[in-house]
Amino acid sequence: MESFMAINDKINGFVWGPVMLVLLVGTGIYLTIRTNFMSIAKLGYIMKNTFLRMFQKEQVGEGEITAFQAVATALAATVGTGNIAGVATAIAVGGPGAIFWMWLSAIFGMTTKFAEVVLSIQYREKTEDGRFIGGPMHYIANGLNWKWLATLFALFGALASFGIGNMTQANSISASMEVTFGIPTLVTGIVVAVAAAVVMLGGIKRIAQVTEMLVPFMAALYIIGGIVILAINASAIQQHLD
Repeated sequence: MESFMAINDKINGFVWGPVMLVLLVGTGIYLTIRTNFMSIAKLGYIMKNTFLRMFQKEQVGEGEITAFQAVATALAATVGTGNIAGVATAIAVGGPGAIFWMWLSAIFGMTTKFAEVVLSIQYREKTEDGRFIGGPMHYIANGLNWKWLATLFALFGALASFGIGNMTQANSISASMEVTFGIPTLVTGIVVAVAAAVVMLGGIKRIAQVTEMLVPFMAALYIIGGIVILAINASAIQQHLD
């Protein structure tokens, strides 16, 4: 076990080390410059065609979802454990200044995300039942013609999903339920697994239908919860500022 942990530490040291961080942020900076700071200069256009468009009524074609459902699905996969536990860990380890660097990297990261979405749409494929499928696997295989790399990406992405996503989230949920309500972690894990299976096995349409109902409440609770925590700790914040 000690040897395994030592190997894991070395891999983590490289993956989350200066080289990888420079590549990630550097790619965002490069794309931001090449697009003439599109994420900032076109902010009004972006908001008009994303956030404001969510509230427009529109016809949905076969195999498609509405703009609101698309945004809700994206937010459901974005706002979660990382925003709560991840940010808290960054502040605890790096201090309040970590917030600034997260904001800065996020500005450049928006352009990276934009590039990924454009490529995903450009090289997406339509299935026999009218659904669209896309993502890194498809634009690597169809754009770069590197099917071997697309296969590796899909393989490692599937393996990583057990640790960086589902496992962390299920652990956080079960731990919170056990500490707060005394519910055994096994019971929480089974309930979460069954609920997730019912939603995901229904395909993108069912996922979109569920997220469009849950995400607004989730976002509201997230914001209100943050404000309440700040209000409760107002004296400590003021003392730190003084």
